[in-house]
Amino acid sequence: LSLSLSLSLSHTHTHTHTYIITMVCIRPATVDDLAAMQQCNLMCLPENYQMKYYVYHAVSWPTLLHVAEDRGKIVGYVLAKLDEESPKVAKGHITSLSVLRTHRKLGIAAKLMIAANDALMTTYKTESCSLHVRVSNKAALHLYVDTLGYENTGTEKAYYADGEDAHNMRLTFKYGLKDQGLTDDELKVLERLGLLDVK
Repeated sequence: LSLSLSLSLSHTHTHTHTYIITMVCIRPATVDDLAAMQQCNLMCLPENYQMKYYVYHAVSWPTLLHVAEDRGKIVGYVLAKLDEESPKVAKGHITSLSVLRTHRKLGIAAKLMIAANDALMTTYKTESCSLHVRVSNKAALHLYVDTLGYENTGTEKAYYADGEDAHNMRLTFKYGLKDQGLTDDELKVLERLGLLDVK
């Protein structure tokens, strides 16, 4: 359970101050959250999904859905899954990420993505995670590249329904040596040889 506190200060012409305190919790989503996630999607994104698609994600990959909750209200979500076109190597994919306009620029999108990526690594030991982003979405590109370390692996022409191109983004996960199945004795040998430089 992750809890963050954001405090914003606005000045009016009468020099009075308005304090807006936002307490946002990033947590795994439940079936009870799906309707609010869909509503958040409808309010923020042109790419919309029927409820059965959310249910399919929740049933198939229950640990890969996360929401941002502010005092009982869902203000953002991330919908992730395993890449069904990669049966031999486990790879993740971000289907959808959205944060209400009232709660943007608070780092919520980054925290949702980190939660999804962490779940992909710990639950499924995925090799990487991919996603699509509109070429015109500069804010999202900044988040994915500069904040989260995703790489642009190419552009898919007319990916979106309105004809806009999409950048294909990918983050390759880096695991520690313990995650690679090495025993404690093997780790000690590598340490003595000066080869243990990955924590």
